[in-house]
Amino acid sequence: MDCIALSSESPYVLILKAAFLIPISHYLLGFLFLLIVFLYNFMEMYFIQELFTGFRGKPVSLTFNSCCDLYQQVVSKCKILHGRFSSTPWLCSPHLQTIFLQLFERVPACNYQRQILKTSDGGTIALDWLRNVNVKIPSVEGFDGVQSDDKTPIILVIPGLTSDSNSAYIKHLAFKMAKSGWNVVVSNHRGLGGVTITSDCLYNAGWTEDARKVIGHLHTQYPQAPLFAVGTSIGANVLVKYLGEEGVNTAIVGAVAICSPWDLLIGDRFIKRRFAQRCYDKALGIGLKIYAQLHRSISPSLTDWDSISKICCIRDYDQHVTCVLNDFETVDTYYRKVSCSSYVGNVRIPLLCISALDDPVCSRETIPWDECRANKNVVLATTHHGGHLGHLEGLTGKSLWWVRAVDEFFCAFNSSSLMRREKIQNNTVNSSPLKSIDEAPYVNIREDGLVTAFGEEPSGELGNEQLVEDDKVDNGTVQQEPNTTTQFDPVRCPNINAMMVPVKNCLNQLSGRSKISMWVLACVAITTTWPILGSLLFKKKMRNNFSSSSTKR
Repeated sequence: MDCIALSSESPYVLILKAAFLIPISHYLLGFLFLLIVFLYNFMEMYFIQELFTGFRGKPVSLTFNSCCDLYQQVVSKCKILHGRFSSTPWLCSPHLQTIFLQLFERVPACNYQRQILKTSDGGTIALDWLRNVNVKIPSVEGFDGVQSDDKTPIILVIPGLTSDSNSAYIKHLAFKMAKSGWNVVVSNHRGLGGVTITSDCLYNAGWTEDARKVIGHLHTQYPQAPLFAVGTSIGANVLVKYLGEEGVNTAIVGAVAICSPWDLLIGDRFIKRRFAQRCYDKALGIGLKIYAQLHRSISPSLTDWDSISKICCIRDYDQHVTCVLNDFETVDTYYRKVSCSSYVGNVRIPLLCISALDDPVCSRETIPWDECRANKNVVLATTHHGGHLGHLEGLTGKSLWWVRAVDEFFCAFNSSSLMRREKIQNNTVNSSPLKSIDEAPYVNIREDGLVTAFGEEPSGELGNEQLVEDDKVDNGTVQQEPNTTTQFDPVRCPNINAMMVPVKNCLNQLSGRSKISMWVLACVAITTTWPILGSLLFKKKMRNNFSSSSTKR
């Protein structure tokens, strides 16, 4: 009877009665557990994975060309780049790494000395110096500067978006490098670092003119001091773009790009995908809006201030400010033109690039793997974790892994033979710049088969080799006046001697390297041509027999 009476009640009532029997503390524990699971996934934490591996971290991945001298002579000696990166145990999240560095990280005291640099368009750039001898000495009034004959290496630092010399990661880098014996100079973007805008020009992700001006100034003022450069975030995009534009015609002897956005168009799509990324986008957009409004009276070209006051993301700022000041048709056009991924292939000086695969601001999808692998001057180092400009390590999180990596890389580079070669190359380029073939009115074929360009002046070569004179008929060239237009006959018999020059040159090089190669080449030639020669001889023999038989008849 009890069973029948019990079964007559509604099952929902039974469940409700059972729920009231569970203590409230158990509900709180369950809610806390679900909250932890949600935050663990939302913050993209990897504490459990690190716990199972004993917090050993994961090895750094290096991407480079097999013929890369930078790796052979410098990076191969860097233990940090060949080691592992292990995050701070309580910061096992790319978001925690990024946020903690900006908001809660204890930064070293940097006593900067400021130097003001004026540009040709009336702009003002603040250069904040931290000399190796003044790391622990309070700054003095004014700027006594670095002696012009000082040979201490100089490191130029280009900060990221809305960052200046007072940013936490910039201070970590400047203090570490100055303590290691380098002179550090931070080039603040226009309107940042406490300096007002003095011209109708604001900085952007592709503005390399200020970097070019600063580098030229430093090289002129301190010609005996090797000049290095470090770019962070947007500053890395500016640095790589500048190096790609200049090629070998730069005073920089070595550079490092940290957490570069690489492709701004893909990065714009990425930063709007998830809620966490949209938070970064909004924070940076508000910072840019404040930057524009702060210099409203100096920017007469900006008229739509109602739209500027409503900026809430990076794309809005680029649409209403960057595109207006720099005459870009659309925001996507601006992103395509200034992305440094299109310039990394043209870099002609040693460049180390460091990126984190879990960067919440700059997606791993933007990394130009193939371009970095194809360029013999570039080494790409990627870590599985680290966040954006984070890489906090150790139990207390006081150390930045990428700062130690930069310090070790520059020290190894400065003591390598590659450093001496870069000095010689820079001196040669500055003394006698070469003209490209495309810029010359006509060309000349040399005896060794190379094609050289002729302009208004005969261009020299690094090896002090003399060019063949124009009036040599053997090379198939004709001497002409520099200002006359070269005309070619539509039907012209090719010069056989000139055409055979490259073939003879290759054969001479091959015979000079190894006699065995010549014997192998001869065997291959005989083997491949024997069927043809045999058939020709057989046909000739049959023809002779046929003619003799017909004569007898």
